[in-house]
Amino acid sequence: MEPLIWCGEMESILLICAEWILLRKPSPFSCPSPCIQTLTEAPLDHTSDKSLLDANFEPGKKNFLHLTDKDGEQPQMLLEDSSAGEDSVHDRFIGPLPREGSVGSTSDYVSQSYSYSSILNKSETGYVGLVNQAMTCYLNSLLQTLFMTPEFRNALYKWEFEESEEDPVTSIPYQLQRLFVLLQTSKKRAIETTDVTRSFGWDSSEAWQQHDVQELCRVMFDALEQKWKQTEQADLINELYQGKLKDYVRCLECGYEGWRIDTYLDIPLVIRPYGSSQAFASVEEALHAFIQPEILDGPNQYFCERCKKKCDARKGLRFLHFPYLLTLQLKRFDFDYTTMHRIKLNDRMTFPEELDMSTFIDVEDEKSPQTESCTDSGAENEGSCHSDQMSNDFSNDDGVDEGICLETNSGTEKISKSGLEKNSLIYELFSVMVHSGSAAGGHYYACIKSFSDEQWYSFNDQHVSRITQEDIKKTHGGSSGSRGYYSSAFASSTNAYMLIYRLKDPARNAKFLEVDEYPEHIKNLVQKERELEEQEKRQREIERNTCKIKLFCLHPAKQVMMENKLEVHKDKTLKEAVEMAYKMMDLEEVIPLDCCRLVKYDEFHDYLERSYEGEEDTPMGLLLGGVKSTYMFDLLLETRKPDQVFQSYKPGEVMVKVHVVDLKAESVAAPITVRAYLNQTVTEFKQLISKAIHLPAETMRIVLERCYNDLRLLSVPSKTLKAEGFFRSNKVFVESSETLDYQMAFADSHLWKLLDRHANTIRLFVLLPEQSPGSYSKRTAYQKAGGDSGNVDDDCERVKGPVGSLKSVEAILEESTEKLKSLSLQQQQDGDNGDSSKSTETSDFENIESPLNERDSSASVDNRELEQHIQTSDPENFQSEERSDSDVNNDRSTSSVDSDILSSSHSSDTLCNADNAQIPLANGLDSHSITSSRRTKANEGKKETWDTAEEDSGTDSEYDESGKSRGEMQYMYFKAEPYAADEGSGEGHKWMMVHVDKRITLAAFKQHLEPFVGVLSSHFKVFRVYASNQEFESVRLNETLSSFSDDNKITIRLGRALKKGEYRVKVYQLLVNEQEPCKFLLDAVFAKGMTVRQSKEELIPQLREQCGLELSIDRFRLRKKTWKNPGTVFLDYHIYEEDINISSNWEVFLEVLDGVEKMKSMSQLAVLSRRWKPSEMKLDPFQEVVLESSSVDELREKLSEISGIPLEDIEFAKGRGTFPCDISVLDIHQDLDWNPKVSTLNVWPLYICDDGAVIFYRDKTEELMELTDEQRNELMKKESSRLQKTGHRVTYSPRKEKALKIYLDGAPNKDLTQD
Repeated sequence: MEPLIWCGEMESILLICAEWILLRKPSPFSCPSPCIQTLTEAPLDHTSDKSLLDANFEPGKKNFLHLTDKDGEQPQMLLEDSSAGEDSVHDRFIGPLPREGSVGSTSDYVSQSYSYSSILNKSETGYVGLVNQAMTCYLNSLLQTLFMTPEFRNALYKWEFEESEEDPVTSIPYQLQRLFVLLQTSKKRAIETTDVTRSFGWDSSEAWQQHDVQELCRVMFDALEQKWKQTEQADLINELYQGKLKDYVRCLECGYEGWRIDTYLDIPLVIRPYGSSQAFASVEEALHAFIQPEILDGPNQYFCERCKKKCDARKGLRFLHFPYLLTLQLKRFDFDYTTMHRIKLNDRMTFPEELDMSTFIDVEDEKSPQTESCTDSGAENEGSCHSDQMSNDFSNDDGVDEGICLETNSGTEKISKSGLEKNSLIYELFSVMVHSGSAAGGHYYACIKSFSDEQWYSFNDQHVSRITQEDIKKTHGGSSGSRGYYSSAFASSTNAYMLIYRLKDPARNAKFLEVDEYPEHIKNLVQKERELEEQEKRQREIERNTCKIKLFCLHPAKQVMMENKLEVHKDKTLKEAVEMAYKMMDLEEVIPLDCCRLVKYDEFHDYLERSYEGEEDTPMGLLLGGVKSTYMFDLLLETRKPDQVFQSYKPGEVMVKVHVVDLKAESVAAPITVRAYLNQTVTEFKQLISKAIHLPAETMRIVLERCYNDLRLLSVPSKTLKAEGFFRSNKVFVESSETLDYQMAFADSHLWKLLDRHANTIRLFVLLPEQSPGSYSKRTAYQKAGGDSGNVDDDCERVKGPVGSLKSVEAILEESTEKLKSLSLQQQQDGDNGDSSKSTETSDFENIESPLNERDSSASVDNRELEQHIQTSDPENFQSEERSDSDVNNDRSTSSVDSDILSSSHSSDTLCNADNAQIPLANGLDSHSITSSRRTKANEGKKETWDTAEEDSGTDSEYDESGKSRGEMQYMYFKAEPYAADEGSGEGHKWMMVHVDKRITLAAFKQHLEPFVGVLSSHFKVFRVYASNQEFESVRLNETLSSFSDDNKITIRLGRALKKGEYRVKVYQLLVNEQEPCKFLLDAVFAKGMTVRQSKEELIPQLREQCGLELSIDRFRLRKKTWKNPGTVFLDYHIYEEDINISSNWEVFLEVLDGVEKMKSMSQLAVLSRRWKPSEMKLDPFQEVVLESSSVDELREKLSEISGIPLEDIEFAKGRGTFPCDISVLDIHQDLDWNPKVSTLNVWPLYICDDGAVIFYRDKTEELMELTDEQRNELMKKESSRLQKTGHRVTYSPRKEKALKIYLDGAPNKDLTQD
């Protein structure tokens, strides 16, 4: 019922095996429900003489027609009279055709109206098309031409495949046999060519490579010859397609002629002579030009062996005889030396339907005895001017011409070319391979004349249609004045590219073998292919009657929504479909079959549309509305417990998920599903819910969540659910209690706050750091750093008591929970006493015991434990509250123990040692909850409660300007419990499942994790785990967790987090004279206000421990790094953020000095110089030159000083590109801009304004070394290898066109044919 057809068009449609049915709407009084209307069907008799009105068509209204199968047969288009006019012929032409009925191929395809079964059934022409795999139109054109060649097809059928000798998959002749049999017997409209291309040894990528059809012809013929060796078909290609010609040079003085015999499979004809703007008008003219001799005179004189001197001579080609099947290639692809691009010549070139080749034969050579013995005379054949035009892949100079071997019904006879009369060389055109497009790419198709009915057909991939002789003429190319202003450009790219003629000789012209004439092995192959096709047809019929629809099921045990695709035949009943879905979802061991049913489901809205009670025996095709490619709904396999009863779902109902809220327990129950109608009032809806959940309706409050965080209290009893915003699937929260909260405004009520928390709570899975396998020798109690803290030692409490009396982790966490709960109550009781609550929060974690001696599994080899005794430095060394020294060692590992773990000279946090104890932090973890009240006196009454972390202008910090911990300002919901992770997570790893309000800041979230990690939040980092287990550190402490979503994974890694004003810096070593000048060393932390010297002091121990570099502070420098380029040298007295701009993920170079630092002032300029020695063809190592100014004269003086070159002989040039500005020694002498005419370095073309510029210099009196060709080639290889390794100046190489190859054994890694 897809097409809608105008009634006026019915008379022009001729159909058989079809039945028209008029669909009529029923009377509105006969429909019990105004919402549901069905269509009644009234079959039409197409043989009746009734008018449309008498056939119950309603005038002025839409009348629907349903085209159905009649007696199980598919409708077919009636074949029209073959003598129909030209217009109807063009209508049936399956393109590409140009507009206005012009010729057979353009980039525009004519849109066709196909019959109901045109996609599956054979074309009305009776011929079968070939499917284009991707860009295999050139292959399809050639295969159809060979199939329509009787002599080739018959010979191929007579060859018999021996399966014992070869694999059928890799046998090219066998796969061609199968293809030809299918083209002749298949009922399909088009068949695949994948088996043929697989026998070529091609993979799927070859289908995306377009090649030249003439190239394919030669390569495939060569492959067939190789496969047919020592068989009857061994010489088939030569017998059918091979011709001979003489390549000669004749002396004009003595008449001596040197010659040799060449063979050819096709004759390449030039479209436009070289250097000419005028193309040849016809094929005959191009053939005459092909054999036109050339005079060799002047500097091109020919050395005559008889005259023993150079003489004028005539050089040319002579056709000795032509093959039975003559192939002409029109060389439309050329090269434009002006634009240096390939072009296509679209000039017009006519070709006749019958071609007389007798005018091109050399009569003298036919009568000459030399032509009978076509051996090479041994004459020197200098400069064959036509060698670029010939296809001499089958040349055999030593061969003997035995004439053309033709097969006839009476046998095989050999006909000598010398015996042929001129009038016997009439050839008839039967195949035109057309190319539409440009030299960069296009489309091939073939116009072929059938020798059976003399009718021309267009074989355009899967489309086959009749065409006329006029269509063939339109492939001549060029433009026509009748096509309109733009038509010339539109049609000019479509023209004939390859022509195949057959010799007209009724005695020799073969006919196609009839079915009864097939060899026995072909009959068997036909039967085999028919059986396979029938099997495919049956399978296709099953597919055509199979309903494919998405199937969902909430697993009753795992509570996970599963998805699959249900494929069920339309005649299968609902009961059978339930059994199929039951087995598909693997529920046999989980739940009985009678506890399952299929219901109509909308997965997008999570809405159960209807159930199918009493329709267990109804076919699925009727339930689903027929077989469709896509459905606007899904199916859900619903399950129940054995003691439950399925609920009935009726169309028109809305689904409501009801969550019951308990204010006292502050919990939200799992949803209960009820069904309602949109026209119900709120009061009626309350009564409905009251029956479902057994709560009184009088005190019931219903809150509708219309969208995320949009809560609406249903407070108007008379309003309908539709007016309140209910849709197909809805979520409501129900609370029924007699508390005072019922009387409060909804935005201020406890219910709103609880629902607000529920809506913003997400579930996260947190991986704690790996636990150290060793025994813990110490335990540490710690407290948060507070602004009121005075003496650090006073803030550290030693945990007293014996080891056996130490509290377990569970006890610690439970104690923390109780403290937080009591804190929440105290906050509500204290009223405006903000200071006291802050004081309580400060001491909140004072006595929580947690171990610190955890380590990373991939830590350094000495297995250093994290637990360190960090002592407070001398107060005199403190420059500010955030500056202190630490003797904690750093680990270079970046997995769980960070490079700067627990090491900071800018931290006011101090860890205090506890008494010795053994307690595994995560091993004994039980369900524990740290639930914090989001309500404080400061924000009481507000609709939304947000974490009050302030924005930081620089880096994020866990501390505000007053030094208070940001986490202390407010608590948000946080609940943690152990989680059993999947196997393979590794021993020592423990997972937690955390429910947390996503409006909490990262800083507050980390502080909640402190008891579980066992260290302060400033000493561990949070990594978010993305797809493919990629991890990225979350560093913006003042940002909330709003970017996180349910079930995100988080990895906790030990390592000191950044404080306010600190930046993480990556340090690379600059090695100017190494092949890889940039080497990563370590991650470090620099702070705002720190001097460069102070940062160098901190780097020294880290470099020693992590990198094995023993450096003194005056023997290395730090400098700016811009990608791989070294920049400004940082002086020791420079201050970060004042003199040096610093940012997140900053990178710096560390450069080891050979001597004392020469850079003392910002006015100096440091450049890297490199001497070029042209006499040795080599570059010296880099040397640094420090200039006091930007003067060119000073640069020359410095270069003269370090090199010994006289000042007047110094020439220099600035390096190009990225450091180290590599350039080939073959190019440097002439490619660089040597000795620029400037007086200062900071002007064009140098623009040297910063440290790190590369300067090449040379002695202008030094001569360039002269290289032999061998030395140059060797040096070129070395330089190419060197530059590729360093990644500099690699020459761009455009993608080369892939050569067309056919692999004789089907494998591309084996020997292949020569092309």
